[in-house]
Amino acid sequence: MKLGICFSIACLGLPLLAQTPNSSLGISLAPSKGPAALSLPVEIILLLTLLALLPALIMSLTPFLRISVVLHFLRQALSTQGTPSNQVLIGLALFLTVVIMQPVAADMYHKGWEPLESGQVSWQQAWNDGSQPLKTFLLRYVREKDVRLFLEISHTPWPRDRSELGLGVLMPAYVLSELKTGFQIGAVLFLPFLVIDLVVASVTLSIGMVQLPPIMLSAPFKILLFVLVDGWNLVVGSLVRSFY
Repeated sequence: MKLGICFSIACLGLPLLAQTPNSSLGISLAPSKGPAALSLPVEIILLLTLLALLPALIMSLTPFLRISVVLHFLRQALSTQGTPSNQVLIGLALFLTVVIMQPVAADMYHKGWEPLESGQVSWQQAWNDGSQPLKTFLLRYVREKDVRLFLEISHTPWPRDRSELGLGVLMPAYVLSELKTGFQIGAVLFLPFLVIDLVVASVTLSIGMVQLPPIMLSAPFKILLFVLVDGWNLVVGSLVRSFY
């Protein structure tokens, strides 16, 4: 029933959109102005496909991966259980990702989508031009070891220049590189809090407090130390500056 109503609305609405090329939504079914311009159904299919792939792309091919890994390591090091919650950490990582990736996304839009939408370039040229800013960003942080691994897996010969690497190799190599970097930063964050845990555990054992978990005593000291050094400012600032 609901599917039939939606289909009827779509059938009634499409002729109206075709008659109003200058509608407030900016959508029209009027004939294309250029040989490479896209019709409305094709644009809708492309947009829906991109929206379906967008979460995976944001989590894997942006600073979101490194930031989220480091923030979760930090929460475990502080021994605060579920505080901050996963929603807060993911939201913070997402906002920081938007700040860092805004220039790259703007370059991709101006170099790829705008010429394609106006019918100035073909699909292949728009893809090559639009993906170039993303390739430049990935090349900046990818490790040569990870690139070599996926070149061997895909049986692709080593290119003469790093700029000739394709996204099929760069994307998984970037994920591995960011995972290693995130774990390295997380291990460094763990060290000062681990020292506090060891000191508190040795003190409690020396005075015979065996039944009291040391983590219950060390957690307030770790939180106090983190607040005194303005830890959130230091961690977030260091993460953002690592991408510039």
